Amino acid sequence: MACRSALIAAVLAVLLAAPTARAQNAADPSGVWQTQAGDARVKVSKCGGGICGVIVSLREPIDPATGKPQVDNKNPNPSLTTRPIIGLPLFSGMRPAGGKWTGQIYNADDGGTYASSISLAGPDTLRVEGCVGALCGGESWTRVGR
Repeated sequence: MACRSALIAAVLAVLLAAPTARAQNAADPSGVWQTQAGDARVKVSKCGGGICGVIVSLREPIDPATGKPQVDNKNPNPSLTTRPIIGLPLFSGMRPAGGKWTGQIYNADDGGTYASSISLAGPDTLRVEGCVGALCGGESWTRVGR
């Protein structure tokens, strides 16, 4: 009976550790990435047990309509509409889950926040996907330098 209890305990330990090990196998996407459209560069780094992404440069940093730096003017929160796009956090605290990083991503183009996942599709390709309900889409970002 003691042998059977030890076997059950060992199997439970393996089963309980498996999701954690698999989640921790999400490849580290740290680095600077250019969006698919080439309009922004995003620095991805580790933060608080997850990953964060911040806009570090724009193809057009100056708004042609105002002659001033681009701001988050599509944000639904009026108090955030004047914050600069450069330095804007797109996501924070994404957590590893099954070979990907999952969480929420902010889209400065429309001011919406969406369920998202991020995964390395190759050493220099980051797949960024987001969903609104059943509608999902994504794009591939390219690593900038090494």
